[in-house]
Amino acid sequence: MASPTTGRHWAAVNHMLAEADELVRQATTGHTRLRIGHAWSAMGRHTAEFQRRWRDRYPDVELHLIRHNTPTGGLAEGLCDMAVIRTAIDTRRYAHALVGHERRYVALASDDPWARRRGIRLSEIRERTLVVDRRTGTTTLDLWPEGARPHVEYIQDVDDWLAAIATGRCVGVTPQSTATQYRRDGIAYRLLRDTEPVPVHLIWPQQSPHPATHAAVALLADLYREDAGSPRM
Repeated sequence: MASPTTGRHWAAVNHMLAEADELVRQATTGHTRLRIGHAWSAMGRHTAEFQRRWRDRYPDVELHLIRHNTPTGGLAEGLCDMAVIRTAIDTRRYAHALVGHERRYVALASDDPWARRRGIRLSEIRERTLVVDRRTGTTTLDLWPEGARPHVEYIQDVDDWLAAIATGRCVGVTPQSTATQYRRDGIAYRLLRDTEPVPVHLIWPQQSPHPATHAAVALLADLYREDAGSPRM
């Protein structure tokens, strides 16, 4: 009769063999999974459609969206194969493609007097306290001229950002993707006028990119291009 120790040994061996079989299968049949990281809001209003079209066009490549609150959306940490980025890119380390642009919105408490308006001007924000994620957020004080910048409160995550705004104490400035991906009771979004849109990039490693990289770039660029002629929120 085998001892418990022997049983554990063979269980460990079988687990290692199963992992090896999976590695061999992927090496011989191609990459069967594509992981796309993001820090806040994936592809925004395009997220569901991107997933649907990917499933229809590439049924053999399973798509995983991964939220990781770092500047590269988990790419530098090895958690994904490519990432959606709306901030500055380290072009020495990563290849990239511009896939679209998103207008900026002001996030505010739903009972804020500004919520009754259709749009807000950038210069008006200086009157308020602005909540900013300085690690992964797209908003910096460079949007305002020196001497006309709002007071800033820093947070670490989109959930903290939303919680601060819901109190009415702060407002936020964010791309349209956040406004569509994070609809919450107590939060309203209004168009921020007179600002440049936010560029949206896909980034991936310079060396050994995933074989499906260019397919993902083409699909997301198509969705943003289609959106350019559609009605705005």
